Amino acid sequence: MLKLMPILLAVAYGLILWRFSAWRLARQLDSQSTPLDDAALLKLTARMARTLDLPRLSVHVLETPAINGLAAPDGRIFITRGFHNALKQGAVTEQELASVIAHELGHVALGHSRRRMIDFSGQNALRVGLAMVLNRFLPGIGAAIASGITSLLMARLSRADEFEADAYASALLTKSGIGTAPQKSLFAKLDKLTGAGGAKMPAWFMSHPPAAKRIAAIEANEIKWRAE
Repeated sequence: MLKLMPILLAVAYGLILWRFSAWRLARQLDSQSTPLDDAALLKLTARMARTLDLPRLSVHVLETPAINGLAAPDGRIFITRGFHNALKQGAVTEQELASVIAHELGHVALGHSRRRMIDFSGQNALRVGLAMVLNRFLPGIGAAIASGITSLLMARLSRADEFEADAYASALLTKSGIGTAPQKSLFAKLDKLTGAGGAKMPAWFMSHPPAAKRIAAIEANEIKWRAE
């Protein structure tokens, strides 16, 4: 039993951290967001809702200047204020932003959102465990190495989720009569919108595949669907 104690403690730590993270995220999203009130964009979300046989889609605007979308574990979809401001400034179109919402819906429908919350707690448990081991051999830098290893591992897993959510979004956009053109045109703009040309790579790009690969995957799906 004593030999299993470290494993049991790690599992308990991960479970407690998962529950706390879910609670904290829900409170943060509640306090920092408002329901989407963009009439033109709401018309597009209504079309997607009808395609999914839903009364409406729960879309909110998260008050942060970052360019991103988020699917919460409870099924709510968020676009950032930065993304909505880009729409008002003409940098993106309503159809392109609708493709972001469709993508985040994919994360919800495919179970990525809840799994990522669990992955997050597991990631922290793994980081702590690795740091304890590495610090024995590399005092002072073991924690930093452990953090880097776990971040790269989770980024690789997240990229697979992104391709799956892209495919879901492509199908939904096609069935809703919006098409995949806005999805592909937005990916072509992402580097500029998110400032990827800087020296420091944003965290968004660690977990998201390169835009060119995402566009190629969408086009491959379109060819496959036309052949069916």
